[in-house]
Amino acid sequence: MFEKIALVGIGLIGSSLARVISREGLARHVAIATRSETTLARARELDLGSSYTMDAGEAVRDADLVIVSVPVGSSGEVAEEIAPALKKGAILTDVGSTKASVIAQIEPHVPDGVHFIPGHPLAGTEKSGPDAGFAELFENRWCIFTPLPGTDPAALERLSEFWRRCGSNIDTMDPQHHDMTLAIVSHLPHIIAYNIVGTADDLQSVTKSEVIKYSASGFRDFTRLAASDPTMWRDVCLHNKDAILEMLARFSEDLASLQRAIRWGDGEKLFDLFTRTRAVRRSIIEAGQDIDVPDFGRQAVEHPAKG
Repeated sequence: MFEKIALVGIGLIGSSLARVISREGLARHVAIATRSETTLARARELDLGSSYTMDAGEAVRDADLVIVSVPVGSSGEVAEEIAPALKKGAILTDVGSTKASVIAQIEPHVPDGVHFIPGHPLAGTEKSGPDAGFAELFENRWCIFTPLPGTDPAALERLSEFWRRCGSNIDTMDPQHHDMTLAIVSHLPHIIAYNIVGTADDLQSVTKSEVIKYSASGFRDFTRLAASDPTMWRDVCLHNKDAILEMLARFSEDLASLQRAIRWGDGEKLFDLFTRTRAVRRSIIEAGQDIDVPDFGRQAVEHPAKG
């Protein structure tokens, strides 16, 4: 699809893109840029690209597609660095989990003739770094675009087709709507997980024995979310602050209501809530966004059948 693709950032998303680009033959040349010498060396060892550099400007030179995969707080700095080297007609996109902030950071630096199309693949794991990536990461996951006014339809379709070949489903929405939606489906769950695991860790006398030793699936699954990349999630909180605070306020009100139901022994209210939330889980499975097997498929993954 492209003569040259530049991947600026080679963590989980970037390295997964490198693998699927290679598998599907989506580019003749894949240029990889990262600021970490160690990470760059590892990307080379894994043979993730065609060329490797710590100079993002050098990586994007003559690239037809540039994908910025860095923590959202670094978006503006990266855009300023690569802007002089972007060629006319190139498509510039990102994978950030917040869109209004990323647009505000990147758009002022985009040269005339470059197609900036903000994007967000809703795919990930709690792991990070070039070793964490895998080509199947985007299969049957959504990639959301938040196109700016005046976006070239042909460039948008070309980028959409690229993500389809990576396995993604495509949707578009307004940046503010995206940020509010992601605040509830992604950002808030991670914040709650960080907080619960942090609370347990504060109970030092218990955490080092009973909580860790007897971790049931509930606490264990929270720790998976809470193991996500600290830099990325720090930036998400700082750059989607308004939407996250609104969702936290709503969550706090609902939590207070649940607290009252438990305090006053309102079994009917508790049963109704738990029934309603169970239906949400079924809807996610029916939408093909998870699997309906015991223990979330963990046993099948950790203990594959022999023979």
